[in-house]
Amino acid sequence: MPDGASRAKAVASLRQIRTLPDHLVNQIAAGEVIERPAAALKELLENAVDGGARAIDIELAGGGATLIQVSDDGRGIEPEQLPLAIARHATSKIASFDDLESVASFGFRGEALASIASVARLAITSRTQRGHSAFRLKTEGGTSDAAEPVSARLGTTVTVAELFFNTPARRRFLKSESTEYAHCLDAVRRLGLARSDIAIQLSHNNRAVLRWPVQAWPARVAAVLGDEWLAAATAVEADGGVLAVQGFVLKPNSAVPNRDAQHLFVNGRWVRDKVVLHAIRDALRDQMHGASAPAFVLKLTLDPRAVDVNVHPAKTEVRFRDSQAVHQFVRRAVERAMSGAAGSHATSADAPVAEGAASVSAAAQKLFGDRVAAAFARAADGAEAASRPYPTRPTAFDFGVAERATQYFFAPPEPAAASSVTARLPATENAPTLPAIEHPLGFALAQLHGVYILAQNSNGLILVDMHAAHERIVYEGLKAQAGAAMATQRLLIPSVVSASEKEVAAAETHRETLQQLGFDVSLGGPRSLTLRSVPTLLADAAPEALLHGVLAELDELGVSAAIESRRDELLSTMACHAAVRANRALTIAEMNALLREMEATERAGSCNHGRPTWYQLTLRELDALFMRGR
Repeated sequence: MPDGASRAKAVASLRQIRTLPDHLVNQIAAGEVIERPAAALKELLENAVDGGARAIDIELAGGGATLIQVSDDGRGIEPEQLPLAIARHATSKIASFDDLESVASFGFRGEALASIASVARLAITSRTQRGHSAFRLKTEGGTSDAAEPVSARLGTTVTVAELFFNTPARRRFLKSESTEYAHCLDAVRRLGLARSDIAIQLSHNNRAVLRWPVQAWPARVAAVLGDEWLAAATAVEADGGVLAVQGFVLKPNSAVPNRDAQHLFVNGRWVRDKVVLHAIRDALRDQMHGASAPAFVLKLTLDPRAVDVNVHPAKTEVRFRDSQAVHQFVRRAVERAMSGAAGSHATSADAPVAEGAASVSAAAQKLFGDRVAAAFARAADGAEAASRPYPTRPTAFDFGVAERATQYFFAPPEPAAASSVTARLPATENAPTLPAIEHPLGFALAQLHGVYILAQNSNGLILVDMHAAHERIVYEGLKAQAGAAMATQRLLIPSVVSASEKEVAAAETHRETLQQLGFDVSLGGPRSLTLRSVPTLLADAAPEALLHGVLAELDELGVSAAIESRRDELLSTMACHAAVRANRALTIAEMNALLREMEATERAGSCNHGRPTWYQLTLRELDALFMRGR
């Protein structure tokens, strides 16, 4: 047992400033960057891509804890450069601060291989185009041998065995083999989504798991996330010159696997970014149901100088120079992509339907007012297509099934017999004729229990929740009337709002943005703000609390959608109360008017709360119900 003097001497020794040995520095760095096998695999894959690989083979064992081997057909490493490859802060990616300001490669710090080598048994085998043979460098726990010539193909193979063999405490923190393997598989999938121009194959415990050839990007997305996922997604593409976005966003009401898929690639790098995620949530806020999260695969491309990738040890976060511009660009791109009308096409609302243009025009007047009624009236008068408010699809298919439907159609039930649906057969000579025009939602057949509209199109049976559908139609109309400009109302007596130092700083920094949102805010003191005007639409909606929410978003993201979100909540409530209610009997003309308006309304596939408004039962599904063809 050391005496008091010895203990004091030991403590004093610990307080002295000293330079840490390289192996300890590397192990500290490994603790930040290489927390599990998947992190090591990610670094090796990114090195392979930076090395010009066009094909990558991956072998794993024990979930990656026992073995990770990544082989590529890239440029290779010169023999004399192999020792530098595992040296700390040695890299070929950057040479100056200017290079760091515009990083275009995955790696740039020169830490990954040195960190891995310090906590594993590592071997690098590489052959360049001009090399007559390959060379292999082995290292164990940071101690390396001299490179020796071996026989190997062009490219580089990095083998990592017994990860954390010399840090048993870290190894005990690893999860089960299946869990670690799942994380490794995620790393491979992310690379596969980022680079469809690279062939990738993976095996685990000597069993082939996947093989992706070089392929078009949509095909790679389907290979990684599934054909069902891609079929249920909407393509997003926008190019603003200095900023471009491309990818797919899953329709919010789709019920397919991988709903939690959120893959964002900034200049090819997979990252998590709250600005872009907020923009996507904002674009889908009145289409997502409850607490569901958006699912997407997006590639964001911009000047490397406009994004800082050196903000996280694992390089999974970025910081945009102009986060507001990125937020608005992504939000608008997703909004445009997801704003398709029901049936995926915005079709002409002014085409005559089963009961004739005149009766449908009257039904439109009753349900939707003058705008839609005028559209149907123009159709009845034979107006030119150029004057129509909605675009007509340039091609049409034979709508024979709808023509046959006019011979037998179902009338809505009488209020006293709401639980039954009665059929009536019109006289053949009086049967109306349907035009051979494609309407994605088809033509009405009946009303079911006063809640649902039954219609048929060329694919089969359409079921429509009439209240949810009309709610969306009214809501989009109210939003259009509200417009983008935010009218303001000046307060009779200015309100003094208590605020934190961060909120005061945010109000000063974003004064112009606040004015655009309808808030006239000035500094009232070190911890107070003076509020002189508020958005007119939200004057009765606790503007002080709303101001706190806006300032929090501005401070964190540089943008705020709180005002527009709150406005839309009020409009949504108004639309819900104004929409046609359940148990209201509609005529066939009124039902068809509703279908045509759905086809012309943005985001009509879901109501304001994210519930689906219509569902398609195909003829194949109906045949299966009755075992036809078996």
